[in-house]
Order: sequence, then structure tokens, then C-alpha cells
Amino acid sequence: MTVTTQGALPAQTYDVAVVGAGVVGCAIARELARHPGLRVALVEAQDDVGQGTSKANTAILHTGFDAVPGSLEARLVRDGSRRLAAYAAASGIPVEPVGALLVAWDEDQLAALPRLAEKAERNDCHDTRLLGPAELYAREPHLGPGALGALHVPGESILCPWTTTLAYATQAVRHGVDLHLDCSVDQASRQDGVHLLGTTRGILRTRFLVNAAGLHADVLDRHLGHRDFTVTPRRGQLIVFDKLARPLVRHILLPVPTALGKGVLVAPTVYGNVLLGPTAEDLDDKRATGSTAKGLALLREKGRRILPDLLKEEVTAVYAGLRAATEHDDYRITARPDQAYVTVGGIRSTGLTASLTIASHVTELLAGTGLDLGPTRDLEPVRMPNLGEAFPRPYQRADLVAADPEYGTLVCHCERVSRGEIRDALAGTVPPRSLDGLRRRTRARAGRCQGFYCGAAVRALFEEGTR
Repeated sequence: MTVTTQGALPAQTYDVAVVGAGVVGCAIARELARHPGLRVALVEAQDDVGQGTSKANTAILHTGFDAVPGSLEARLVRDGSRRLAAYAAASGIPVEPVGALLVAWDEDQLAALPRLAEKAERNDCHDTRLLGPAELYAREPHLGPGALGALHVPGESILCPWTTTLAYATQAVRHGVDLHLDCSVDQASRQDGVHLLGTTRGILRTRFLVNAAGLHADVLDRHLGHRDFTVTPRRGQLIVFDKLARPLVRHILLPVPTALGKGVLVAPTVYGNVLLGPTAEDLDDKRATGSTAKGLALLREKGRRILPDLLKEEVTAVYAGLRAATEHDDYRITARPDQAYVTVGGIRSTGLTASLTIASHVTELLAGTGLDLGPTRDLEPVRMPNLGEAFPRPYQRADLVAADPEYGTLVCHCERVSRGEIRDALAGTVPPRSLDGLRRRTRARAGRCQGFYCGAAVRALFEEGTR
């Protein structure tokens, strides 16, 4: 097992290379690791896994109730939701089944709720229920005035997207996958049955290729002669409110969906915060992850109607992510048997939920293109550090602290992160390469002071651990 960040790539030819180490690419690499006879590479342009869309989403474990019935997305999300919930429970990834409420604020939206309930039925989501205003406000007493009703979707949950991606990558690497970071793919061609990927670290050779490049999936597709879709980066800006806002909301509060997406929502997080967002801005720049005054003003306007008291709370952070929107309503997962190539494009915000099932689907497509998968093995389970507030954190566990006092020595007091957790992250199978990577693994510097108090101490530990 190897994780490389510099130097030349191996000269030998891989059986499969997966381009893109987001949540979907890592899930595919993990699934391929179940076949010990395969030599697999996972290639990522940035310095860590989950650095793109995967790190900046709304962290919802979807039921798929509002997907297009009969679509590939609907099928993969429906099965993926069950699989990821089970995987999270086994791996220590925090999940909270808070349920969702689609809130109607006018007569047109109210009239749409029964149609959404019918769509949910067609998507095998049979437990939705229409609520009148009285029951809605009993469930959410801080909701803004004027709501006419809601559709209750009890199966919707919140989870930690950071440790999900990291768990997949960790299992993949531990079972023999080579993870090549800081390795941007700039060219792709095929000669004598072998793909030649021109990267910033040299040529990578592979017999079979999986394109899970997210925002850049269309670019790689074009290198291989295909123009089936175009990725339009859709920016979603979000506001993160302090933990003191958490009692204001009990469910994921969703608007009635539009063609651009699910709209602006209010949702609790497993970390104890409250999210407001996202916006939906179609852009040309695939690097435009900055927040804007206009976007944040729009969110505050929407939030003031949904949950007025939320706007009185402290803001911990703002961030923006880019979703890989295309001109199509469905995922663009296509096998090219003549090229030993599978495209995994157009994976929007539901990709986190569907990731395990997408991985199985892609592996089946690879087999259909001629890849001999060979024997199958069970993967050794992985146990991830708990970042969720609904479960005991390390500093709260007397057994851990008694065995190792480092778990009782807090460094980041806002998020209650101990020296032991930072040490473990730095010694992990896929260690962080930056302070932001360490934050995603531990929550250090993610609290209300944003590292003002603990920043120097966290940096010192990071630098000591990465020498």
C-alpha cells in the first residue's frame, strides 16, 4: 500500500486507474480493492482526498424520495442510502436520523406536496406524510410565520461527509490501492490496449480507466473523444451558525424543489452547528469557490423567512462548494467497452449517498468491458474517529483517557479536540497534508474562534507530526 505526493509514478502498468479521489472515486477504489488480483491506482489532482465537491456539501444522507422515478440516480440513491447507513454504523461515521420537512409557504407549493408524496411512493419511499400547519409548528416551533403545511420525510438523515470519504480511501490503501496525490491528469490517450495518462508527475499507464474527475469529468471525457455532457459548475454558498443555534431546529427544513435543485435549506449538522444554504449559481469558472456578499445576503433573506431566530445567532463560518451540474437530469455513467473506459460524470449532491452503490455499478460495468475481476475478498473493517456531537467524543470517554491521557488533553477548546486525536490523524493511513486536512479529520480550528485560540498549538503539532 502506498500514498505518494511527489516523485515519478510507477513504471509498471496498472489494471485499473481511477481519476478523482472524491467520495465517489474513493468508493470505487475501495470496491476494486475487494479483488486482490487487481493492481489499482487512485489519482487525485489535489493534496488530499475529498478536496472538491465532497468536502463542501450539505452532508445529507438522502432517501431519494424526490429523484426522477426510474432514473439511474433514483435506483443508486435508494440502494446507496441503505448501504451507507449500515457502513457508517459499522465504521463509526456519525449519522443522525433527524428526518426532513418540505415546507410550503404559498398555495402553489402546498398543491405540489401531494405530487411529491406520490413521487416518493414511486421511489420506494413509503413513509412520507402530509402535515397541516398545527402539526408542523408543533414539530418546529421556531419556524417563521406563514407556513401552510409540509411533507414529512422521516428517513432523511445527516452524516459526516469528511470521514466517509476518508474511510473509503483508508480501506482502499490498506488493501493495496496506490493513492497518488498532487497528480493532475492533463492528457489522456490509448495505445496498444493501454491508457497513457499524462500527469504533472509523469506518465501513468493503465489497462482500464475510470473517470471520476467530478467538475473536470467532461474535460477527461473529451481527451478520449467524447462530448456527451458538459459540466457547469454550480456554486452553493452556505452559512454555518454556532452550536448555540442547534436547539432552534429539529429537522432538515427543505423548500419545495425547483429545476436548479433543492433550494435553500436549514439543517442541523452532526457537528452541532446549523447550516443555511446553499445558493445555486451556474458559473464558468471551476475554481470559483469564494463566497460573495450577494450570495450571503440572499441566504440571510431566505433564512429570515424560514427560521427568523437563526439570524440572531453567531456565524461560525461561511463556505462555498461547486456541484458538477450537467445539461442532463441523470447521472452520466457510461461504459466504453472498445476503450476499456467508464465515465462517472454528472454526480451531484446525491453522490455521497449513492457512493457505495455507484462503486458496485461501476465495477460491474468494468467487468462488462472485459476486466477480469478475479477472486473476491472481504475487506478488513475500519473504525473512524467520531466527529459527531450525538456520540461520546474521546475526551468524554474515561476508558480512553485512563489508557492514554493525551485523549484528555484538549488543544482546540471550541470543538473539544484532544492531542490524542491530532496525533492519531497525523499517523493515519491517509494523513493530512495541510491544516485544512487536519481540520477535516479532527475538527481542530473549526469552532467559533476559527483557530484564534488554538491555531498556534495546532500548527506546532501538525509540523511536528509531518516532519
